[in-house]
Amino acid sequence: MPSGLIALLDDVATIAKIAASSVDDIGLAVGKAGTKAAGVVIDDTAVTPNYVTGFTPDRELPIIGKIALGSLKNKLLILLPGALLLLAFAEFLIVPLLMVGGAYLAFEATEKIVEKVTGDHHAEAELMEAETPQELEKRQVSGAIRTDFILSAEIMAISLAELRELNLWSMAAALAAVGIAITVAVYGVVALIVKLDDIGLHMTKRRSGGAQAFGRGLVQVVPKLLAVLGVVGTAAMLWVGGGILVHGLHEMHILEFIPDTVDHVAHAVGGDGGFLNWLAHAIGGAIVGAVVGGVIVAILHVIPRKKAAAH
Repeated sequence: MPSGLIALLDDVATIAKIAASSVDDIGLAVGKAGTKAAGVVIDDTAVTPNYVTGFTPDRELPIIGKIALGSLKNKLLILLPGALLLLAFAEFLIVPLLMVGGAYLAFEATEKIVEKVTGDHHAEAELMEAETPQELEKRQVSGAIRTDFILSAEIMAISLAELRELNLWSMAAALAAVGIAITVAVYGVVALIVKLDDIGLHMTKRRSGGAQAFGRGLVQVVPKLLAVLGVVGTAAMLWVGGGILVHGLHEMHILEFIPDTVDHVAHAVGGDGGFLNWLAHAIGGAIVGAVVGGVIVAILHVIPRKKAAAH
């Protein structure tokens, strides 16, 4: 009997060691996957503040909370099970689906640029059709969650590529951990950014002269920061969307001269890695995104309007 108990305890100890090892493996994989997805995370952080611009201060954090909740649902309820199912049964569809998302991001960015250049604020006019502030808020949140879906899909795809060595359940746990950690980080930073002016305003009422001066500086800087983030957010959608398309063309061996040209120029400019290499890839992706986005904008907006004007 004692020997049986000892054997059982040995088995339990072995299982515990395996479980601990699995947890360590998942932790390392999560860290690695999160690092690989950092570029898209930065883009996501730059894009989101645009969706709360113009709302009263008391609605900013609730709107960010709604977008963050939508982002978690995107990652955990749709993308995570979808990625595992595609990996198991239809892996060949992953790249084409990502390319569709990349084209959508490129279209959104190009549409914003065209509207800015031409002064035709079609998207803003659609938002203003909302009859109540609640309806406007709902439209903005929906738009933010749609954009987040594409960026989240790219994050999950990058993470998935780094987790292939794990078994199914460990992979699911690691993807869930990556999704939660990135969502908390992104929307925590976004919440801080959009409330900086309120923090500054509060500091201007402090007794300390230094705190008042710092507060006034924040109040003056935040609008400029949000304007810069608006530009960066649009550029981010363009280079991320275009980058997805370039990567997809390479993976599917279609129009390979495009990804080959981008790689060749990036290598010539920045060698095998580093900032210049990344910048060249980003610019190459942005150019591809602008071309694809421009075609979609023409099909959806320009051509129909010209036909309507002709009649």
